[in-house]
Amino acid sequence: MKKIRVGVLFGGRSAEHEVSLQSAKNVIEAIDKDKYDIVLIGIDREGRWYLNESSHFLLHADDPAHISMKHGNIELAMIPGSASRQIIPVEGDKSIEELDVIFPILHGPYGEDGTVQGLLRMADIPFVGADVLGSAVSMDKDVMKRLLHEADIPQARFLCFTYFEKDTIDFEKVESITGIPCFIKPANLGSSVGISKVHNQEEFKPALNKAFEFDDKILIEQFMEGREVECSVLGNENPIASLPGEVIPSHEFYSYEAKYLDEEGARLQIPASLPEETIRKIQELAIRTFKVLNCQGMARVDFFLKSSDQLYVNELNSIPGFTKISMYPKLWEASGISYQELLDRLIQLAIEKHKRRKHK
Repeated sequence: MKKIRVGVLFGGRSAEHEVSLQSAKNVIEAIDKDKYDIVLIGIDREGRWYLNESSHFLLHADDPAHISMKHGNIELAMIPGSASRQIIPVEGDKSIEELDVIFPILHGPYGEDGTVQGLLRMADIPFVGADVLGSAVSMDKDVMKRLLHEADIPQARFLCFTYFEKDTIDFEKVESITGIPCFIKPANLGSSVGISKVHNQEEFKPALNKAFEFDDKILIEQFMEGREVECSVLGNENPIASLPGEVIPSHEFYSYEAKYLDEEGARLQIPASLPEETIRKIQELAIRTFKVLNCQGMARVDFFLKSSDQLYVNELNSIPGFTKISMYPKLWEASGISYQELLDRLIQLAIEKHKRRKHK
């Protein structure tokens, strides 16, 4: 039986570049080599695409603090609308063998925000995960939260500001709406990059400056006292939800360092110790959020669970992490779907989604 050719797209221009490298390493190690031929396509920090060797595509692969992409020798370009010659070397016109599907393991802007998804749609290549719209609205936390509000999905109070409003942001007005402490974060990044927990007026301006370093739009959110619970979603029209897990940070909040650099940065309780009724509510709200944001394939939905058993959606990640400590695959393992089987299902969902679109 002919193997399915999977292009694994990793790296990227965003501040979450290193997270993508860690995720790609795990996916490539776990995928069923008897069923799939892997083609590695690395994107450097400047946005250039390279064909990489699977045997040695990372430097410092086992050191999350110093991991980096080893550039391939062949720079690539994509030809939109050309099914027989999808991706070619920049020098010369010989295309690489046609890909059956692409697995974008890209986090943040230029990868998770609909840009790559639009390019792949134009090239007529099936791809894993949400389509253009679902990717775009899930990446922009301001738009995401407004859609969730319209759907009556509970969430923390928040304010949104653009860079051009930076000098008009008033601490006292913010405090009256979100309360203190509050979180300040870029609107279009994940992995806790650029996020600060603000306890007083002295911390306010530096936190604004930090968030604006990463994005021209920021959010200021109410601090929610409660348990941090996450749930994985898998599927297209009829998605299913995993058992939920709980993040118990040892840092003040679940920061980038706690997620990816400090192995003691947080304790993950998988599955979370919760009553059956609460688990059911989390799963139902995760699926509802997934559908409201027009997602397909995969997503991880993050919640706050108050002591009163009230649930609040924090955010949805349309391309969740696949590192060795990432919640998305771990929750599915706890729910009875192995890492390898999960990758298989995601690839099949991508191919099904593409076939269905082609028939319309």
